Amino acid sequence: MKRNLFIAFSKALASLSFAVVLSGSAFAADRWPSWRGPNGDGKAASGSFPTAWKIDDSKSESLLWQTKLPGRGASTPAVWDDHIFVTTSAEGKNWLLALDWNGKELWRSEMGEPRDGKHRNGTGSNPSPVTDGKYIAAYFKSGDIACTDTSGKVLWHHNLQKEMAEDTLWWDLGTSPVMTDNAVVVTVMQTGPSFLVAFDKATGKVLWKQDRNLEAPSEAAQSYSTPTLMSDKNGKRILVLGADHLTAHNAETGELLWQVGGFNPTNHQYFRSISSPVLAGDLILCPYARGASLTAVRLGDDVPEEKRIAWKREDLGADVPTPTVVDNRAYILADDGKVTCIDVATGKDVWSDSLPRNRAKYYSSPVYADGKLYLSREDGAIFVVAAGDKFELLASNQVPGETVATPVLVNSKILIRTFDGLYCIGK
Repeated sequence: MKRNLFIAFSKALASLSFAVVLSGSAFAADRWPSWRGPNGDGKAASGSFPTAWKIDDSKSESLLWQTKLPGRGASTPAVWDDHIFVTTSAEGKNWLLALDWNGKELWRSEMGEPRDGKHRNGTGSNPSPVTDGKYIAAYFKSGDIACTDTSGKVLWHHNLQKEMAEDTLWWDLGTSPVMTDNAVVVTVMQTGPSFLVAFDKATGKVLWKQDRNLEAPSEAAQSYSTPTLMSDKNGKRILVLGADHLTAHNAETGELLWQVGGFNPTNHQYFRSISSPVLAGDLILCPYARGASLTAVRLGDDVPEEKRIAWKREDLGADVPTPTVVDNRAYILADDGKVTCIDVATGKDVWSDSLPRNRAKYYSSPVYADGKLYLSREDGAIFVVAAGDKFELLASNQVPGETVATPVLVNSKILIRTFDGLYCIGK
């Protein structure tokens, strides 16, 4: 059991910035509003990005700037036009920082007192901020969630653990908030009270709170994944993976519309989930079972229960990184560096190969841009692979320091956040 706990501990602490999927959104090329990018699927809107670069003590043409961040954090930055938003914990406070495109700090806003991470890869600032260009929301392990305007003025502030339910997660909080048209939504999936809660963007008023208490054993009841947002003919939906179930909720009310179980048929005690579900056309791909399964679920309120599962694989999955979907292909990155490209419709392999390995793990999620996949290892190695019909390693790069945040590719630049710094790489 101790070994199981240690493995879960290491993985969950690296959950860090797990996904927000905004289906059907239209963001400019210079915006990365949430952890998984403009449309929440890990794809850059457009741009031509560097494939190879070198950073050393001498001047590098590829390194446009680097900034030391106060304290320690692991969240992925959010970007809106001229502002880069990032969270951290320093001087006994949680902070939301705004930087400009020279790496200069514009402002910082205090958001409560931090709770430290439990592991070397964990921090009190794992969840990623989210923005719609008018409001910026940030969430912390301490339970603090707050929202500012673009000047850094704090508009409202809650502490979920004091107001709603104490944190019972075994490891460090990883889920990020998401934004709907009028609300900031947070999921709490743990042993004990579990729920979704929506706060009015402008005022912080609780618009709705939906319980999500499902039967799952022990640690399997806990989840570090982030909700997925989507729109279809029936309206806007929030899709949540965890506690051995995928649930679909009305984005306006939180009402449970449908659910799928069966992700843990053996009732395994330690199947907590970290990787988030990702949209793939009329399917949503759900990694589960500590990277041992991948299930394609049919979307839609009117799909019969017996037809919900399009296909399932029990020899493939992702434990921490969230897959990226490009057209009809899904790219799955395992913690040990194995990369598998599959056909979305059938779930069958197109190719499978491995990135360079050492003792460091792959905890960041893959990002697609300009025909390439960018994949990060926790020791600061960044590998670039061609997205196509065969595996082709295009470049091996390095940034100083350790990173478990997901790279941000926006405005033809790459932002890489380490625990205590931010690097901007460009041509």
